[in-house]
Amino acid sequence: MTSAESPLPGTESPALPPESPTESGNSGLGARVRQAVIWRSGSQIVAQAITWGSTLIVIRLLEPGDYGLFAMSQVVLAFLSFLNGYGFASALIQSETVDHFRIRQAFGLLLVMNGGLAAMQLMAAPLVADYYNQPVIADMLRVQALIFLSTPFIALPEVLMGRKLEFRKQAMVNLTAALVGATIALFLAWQDYGVWTLVLAPIAMFWIRAIGLTWMARSLVMPTFNFRGCGSIVAFGTTILVTQLFWLVQTQSDILIAGRRFEPHDIGLYSESLFLAQIIMAKFVPPLNEVAFPAYAQLQKDPAGLRYAFLKAARLVMLVVLPAYIGMAVTAGPLVATLFGPKWMEIVPLVTLVALAMPFMTLQILFAPALNALGRPDIPMRSAMAGAVIFFAAFFIASRSGIAMMAAVWLLAAPALLLMTMLFSRRFINVGIRDLTEALAPVAAAALIMGALVWSLNHWVVSGLGLWAPIHLLVLVAAGGLAYLAALKLLAPSLIDDAVAQVRGRGKTASAAA
Repeated sequence: MTSAESPLPGTESPALPPESPTESGNSGLGARVRQAVIWRSGSQIVAQAITWGSTLIVIRLLEPGDYGLFAMSQVVLAFLSFLNGYGFASALIQSETVDHFRIRQAFGLLLVMNGGLAAMQLMAAPLVADYYNQPVIADMLRVQALIFLSTPFIALPEVLMGRKLEFRKQAMVNLTAALVGATIALFLAWQDYGVWTLVLAPIAMFWIRAIGLTWMARSLVMPTFNFRGCGSIVAFGTTILVTQLFWLVQTQSDILIAGRRFEPHDIGLYSESLFLAQIIMAKFVPPLNEVAFPAYAQLQKDPAGLRYAFLKAARLVMLVVLPAYIGMAVTAGPLVATLFGPKWMEIVPLVTLVALAMPFMTLQILFAPALNALGRPDIPMRSAMAGAVIFFAAFFIASRSGIAMMAAVWLLAAPALLLMTMLFSRRFINVGIRDLTEALAPVAAAALIMGALVWSLNHWVVSGLGLWAPIHLLVLVAAGGLAYLAALKLLAPSLIDDAVAQVRGRGKTASAAA
């Protein structure tokens, strides 16, 4: 596995070198990264607006029990998906050069792994249905196996385009997939397909992305199943793979444990409270991390620049995330009533609890791209191991006390995991507790002031007016936005201007890379 093997004579292709800051200067890297962020995050926002629009309609048509069954099936998909080969494909970004033969090897590996996963899910389907005592889950899992067959045609083109920071074509495909998926979901929900709405719409989205990305990247190559010489890819990918396994234990153990203790209705309430509370972390941060990985990789020989970039990125992200989540916690009632409707009001206390924990989780996942770019995926792996132990144990204990305690676990486990991650990472990116505290203190203070004012306004004034839920929410959001901006101006007058300068690219090079 360690010796390189050349392709057959006449099939050689020139190596594909990664873009380097020395080719166009650090300012060129910053400009390309900013453009990538705009396309990746911008398209993500539009795609999510389309998806959320249909989701908020669908969620009013379906029942909590439908979402509970879907959440149970997703545990199986999540645990199998960590073997889908994305980690091996990601190694192509970190490698200095990638030739045509390596691409064929990666494609062959993806085909073998995902074909095997589809077969495994088909065989495991009846066993999983017996575990949850829900026969319909077997049929759901059999159909969902189609997702694995599309994965090779998504992973390879995404990695090849991400290596070059080409996110415009990806954006076009993702927007198309979101539009088609939303249309299918609305049609199926309206036709009373129930839980099958949640099964079939994502499958359609996966296959549209597979076809579109493969065509855009021109990445359809003849796979090779000769894996000799790809030891470096396997070594890097395996470490990420193990990290993902522990991350899955951390993030899926709640449904895995609760699925046997609670009814689908309760599982649906809990899973949708997580969906709402995790929207920002799950949809806003991962696109930034996708761009941050190749950007950090090009700063791996500049420790001071990488440290500066990380702190700037963390402060910029938390400038948005902290007020959003604190605001979500103090407006959970009108927020749920507006988005989900009256039959979902049981999730209000769950949303409040989880939302307060999400800033810690958001900050924690910002460490992985920087460490992976430094060639140290073992550090995120250690953090994931710690998270798996912390969350699994906490969920197991909490499941004996009701579904509300499952949500309360996040408030204890998320800060503990962040602390462990910072301790593991400090020696490599030279960022400690004091550094992050100093960088984030003005943002945290402004967000807490905003939260206190909005809670007081809601508790003492607005709740007694009997306003329609959307108007109620709009009043609180407007008051919170003004309070937050005023607090920032009072506590850190230059912070907003600095953030705007980073986004526009007028800051330092490392800031632009962030």
